Amino acid sequence: MSQGAGKELEDRAAWLQPYLDSPEKQQQLYRRTLMIVVLSQIFGGAGLAAGITVGALLAQDMLGTDSFAGLPAGLFTLGSAVAALLVGRLSQRYGRRYGLAAGFLTGGIGAIGVVISALANNVFLLFASLFIYGAGTATNLQARYAGTDLASSTQRATAVSIAMVSTTFGAVAGPNMVGVMGRLAQSIGVPALAGPFLLAATAFILAGLVLLLFLRPDPLLVAQAIAVGKRNGTSVVNNPLTQIVNNRGIMVGATIMVLTQMVMVAIMTMTPVHMRHHGHGLSQVGMVIGFHVAAMYLPSLLTGILVDKIGPTMMAIASGATLLAAGITGAVVQADSMIGLVIALALLGLGWNFGLISGTAIIIDATTPSTRAKTQGTVDVLIALSGASGGALSGMIMAQTSYGTLSLAGGFLSLLLIPVVIWSRRK
Repeated sequence: MSQGAGKELEDRAAWLQPYLDSPEKQQQLYRRTLMIVVLSQIFGGAGLAAGITVGALLAQDMLGTDSFAGLPAGLFTLGSAVAALLVGRLSQRYGRRYGLAAGFLTGGIGAIGVVISALANNVFLLFASLFIYGAGTATNLQARYAGTDLASSTQRATAVSIAMVSTTFGAVAGPNMVGVMGRLAQSIGVPALAGPFLLAATAFILAGLVLLLFLRPDPLLVAQAIAVGKRNGTSVVNNPLTQIVNNRGIMVGATIMVLTQMVMVAIMTMTPVHMRHHGHGLSQVGMVIGFHVAAMYLPSLLTGILVDKIGPTMMAIASGATLLAAGITGAVVQADSMIGLVIALALLGLGWNFGLISGTAIIIDATTPSTRAKTQGTVDVLIALSGASGGALSGMIMAQTSYGTLSLAGGFLSLLLIPVVIWSRRK
C-alpha cells in the first residue's frame, strides 16, 4: 500500500471512529443528514418542475407539431436514466455527497443549455440540453435514499417521506411561477417558455452546492463502516434463502416503481398539450401541474408512516387502485373543466407517491450498505427508462387516438401492480 493511500485510510478512520463507537452520534448524524437533504430537495423540487410543466410546450412551439411533444419528457427521462447509473456508482465509491452534488450541478448546466437553445431556436441543442437536464431529475429522486443510510428498519420509509415532502415546497412553487418566469424571460429577451428553465438552472446548482458543502460526514460511508464493523464482530453465514428473498425484494420494488413511473409520466406529459388545445392558458396549465406535483410529494409523510405501519405491499395495491381512478377521471372529465383536471392529476400524483415510497422501502430492506447505492442507481435507471418510454409514446398515442384513451390505457396498466404484489407474498 502506498504511503498516500495509508494516510487516507488513517484520516478516514480518525473521523469515522466516534460514529462507530456511539449510537447517539449515529442518530445525531442521521438527523443532520435529513436536514441537509431537506434543504437540497427544496431547491431540487423547483428545478424539476420546469421540464414537466413547459418542456412539451417548448418542443411543440419549436417543432410545430404535437406528434413529438412527448419527446422532451422522453429525453430528460432518458438522460436521468444515464445519470441515475452514474450517480449510483459515484455514490457507492465516493459517498452520497459527491455523487448527488455532481448530478445536481450537471442538471443545472442542462437547464442553461435549454435557455440557450430557445434563444437560438435550435431544436437539436434543445434535445441535447434536455438530456443533460435529466441528471437533475435523477438526482432529485436519488437524494431520497441519503436520509435512509443511517435509519433503523422502522424509520426508513418515514426518512424517504421526509425527503420527498420537502421537495413539495420547490416543486409546487415551480409550476406556479411559470407565468412570472415567462414574463421575466421576455423582459431580458428570452422566449417565455424558456423562463422556467432559468429557475431550474439556479435551483439545481444551489441544491448541488448545499450537498457539496454541508453533507459531511458522508452518511453512506459511515453506514458502510458500521456494517463492516458488525461483520467483523460476528460470524456471518451465507444463507441462499436470504439471498433469494433479497433478490425477489429488489425485483418487486423495482417493478412497482417502474409501472407507477410509466403511467404517471405518460399522462402527465400530455396534460399541458391537451389543455392548450382546449383554450387553457399557461397559468392554468401551471396550476394543474402544481396540484399534481403537490399530490406527488405532499402526502409523503403520511405515506411513509403507513408503509412503516401496515407494510409496503398494501400501499402498492393502493397505488394501483389510485392510478386507475386517475386514468378513469382523466378520460371522463370535460376538457374545459379545471376542477376535473385538477382531481385527475392529483390522483395521478398520489398514486405515484404510494408506489414510489412503498417500492423504495422494499428496495432498502433487500439491500446492504456495501451494495445499496449501486443497486439503487441501477433500479432508478429502470424507473427513468420506463418514464422515457411513457413520455415518448404518450404523444404518439394521443396524436393517433385521444387524451381520454391515453388516460384509460395508463389506468388499466397500473392494475398489473396487484399480481406483482401477490407474487411477492408467496413463500
